[in-house]
Amino acid sequence: MNTPNPALVTERGARALPRPVLLLLCAAYVLPGVIGRDPWRNADLAAFGQMAAMASGRTSWWTPTLGGVAGDTGLLPHWLGAGVIALLSPAVDPAFAARIPFALLLAAALALTWYTTFHLARTDAALPLPFAFGGEADPVAYARAISDGAVLALMASLGLLQLGHETTPELAQLAATALFLYALASAPFRPARSRIAVLAALPALAGSGAPSMAMAMGIGGTIVCIFSSYPQVRRYASWIAGGALLAALVAQALGAWRWRSPGLELAQLPGIARQWAWFMWPGWLFALWTLWRWRLHLLHRHLSVPLVVLVVALGANLAMGGSDRALMLGLPGLAVLAALALPTFRRSTAAAVDWFSMLLFTAAAAFIWLMYVAMQTGVPAKPAANVAKLAAGFVPTFSPLAAALALVGTAAWIWLVRWRTGRHREALWKSLVLPAGGVALCWLLTMTLWLPVLDFARSPRLWIQRLAAHLPTDLPAGACIAAPGATTATVAALEYFGGWRVEARRDAAPAACPYLVLITRVRPLPEAPPGYERIAEVQRPAEREERTLLFRRLDAR
Repeated sequence: MNTPNPALVTERGARALPRPVLLLLCAAYVLPGVIGRDPWRNADLAAFGQMAAMASGRTSWWTPTLGGVAGDTGLLPHWLGAGVIALLSPAVDPAFAARIPFALLLAAALALTWYTTFHLARTDAALPLPFAFGGEADPVAYARAISDGAVLALMASLGLLQLGHETTPELAQLAATALFLYALASAPFRPARSRIAVLAALPALAGSGAPSMAMAMGIGGTIVCIFSSYPQVRRYASWIAGGALLAALVAQALGAWRWRSPGLELAQLPGIARQWAWFMWPGWLFALWTLWRWRLHLLHRHLSVPLVVLVVALGANLAMGGSDRALMLGLPGLAVLAALALPTFRRSTAAAVDWFSMLLFTAAAAFIWLMYVAMQTGVPAKPAANVAKLAAGFVPTFSPLAAALALVGTAAWIWLVRWRTGRHREALWKSLVLPAGGVALCWLLTMTLWLPVLDFARSPRLWIQRLAAHLPTDLPAGACIAAPGATTATVAALEYFGGWRVEARRDAAPAACPYLVLITRVRPLPEAPPGYERIAEVQRPAEREERTLLFRRLDAR
């Protein structure tokens, strides 16, 4: 028996977010940080270093290594980044070239989330109730308004802000997950496209380093389709099973089957709960409201389809001991669920969300501007002193372009607040436009006003320059430096920025290299290994405890 849904939407409420506003919001979210910075420490640098090594021919594309150590991640995203680097070299800086396809993947995830929501909102069970005397929302207009809300919910997710702007395989996994959601959602309306999409999405997810999640999503999607009320969707179950089988074959061919789960301990649960609370903010609040108001419709596809992806991501996050990169893959499904809460919100609830978002992001933007003025002028003195302490040696520079972009973004935020509070009070997406706009504003300000100091602190360029100052200027290109047990990001920095050949295998004899690098936090500092002498102690920018020790082989003087 069909149960009436809780959505009551007027024709005025189903108006779409103006396309220029939506596109500008997406551009302000996707583009900042793509240009004008180095790869940053840890995952971003490690992935880029692998791509750069592949593009330059320093390692195999099929079995890539860094410093002689095999990589432990998906090959497909690395092939993508390395291919663009090789294609645009030497005209385009490799770091910028590598970020181009990943910025497009983030844009694709936003677009696929919109189309997923559009198809799900048009299913019979998701449509709002008709009014006795007419005036209800047109189904297509309603679906468009809900879809606009889903894109805003995805952009507003705090967990996507940093991870979504890195050059890492997880961004390819996010796009593949969004494509899988689209494949399930479009099955009743676009059978040919949905079949192609699922045959591409699950293998892409497996080849990007998440084969187990691809299998779990394939199983969940198959179950949803088997119990669908749409005959064409029930027949679609075999295509999902085929996509899962193809994903397994791709994972086997690329060697992607690796157990990465350290297990879950009870002591980790409070920390994971806090992670979920901030990482999925504010979508989880909207999603919980959706599950409550639509609780009699959980088996309908507009809820079951996004729940498949979200539940798999939550399960993977728990199995991997709180991996935020696994949790990120659930954000498209969470965004769809969050958007479905919009037609059931009370006006008081929507107003509370608006006021909270306006105050929070206005205060955050004011803080970013305050710190920027302090860096440039030294006033106020205390924030300027804090920056000087945290980034010792940083010399501020003024960029008219960055300042102009930040001013335009701030003016756009003021206009958006006035536009939201003064008009379109009935629009469905009204409760998410300020959270998404605020996140986009803060990201834009950070990547313009704070970019120089962040690049100073997180780029390895200055650290490598400090190391190079203690090496002979006539050191031949490709000279060997031993760094046994160094992280992948450290090896990437030494190889790309230093131009040195690195030996990072623990079992390799360090004596094969005339120089040895050791990174430590131990006090007192370790003595020189047998046959070596310490020639330098180097500190990374904005790193207070860590020290880099440079040793020279005694017979290499």
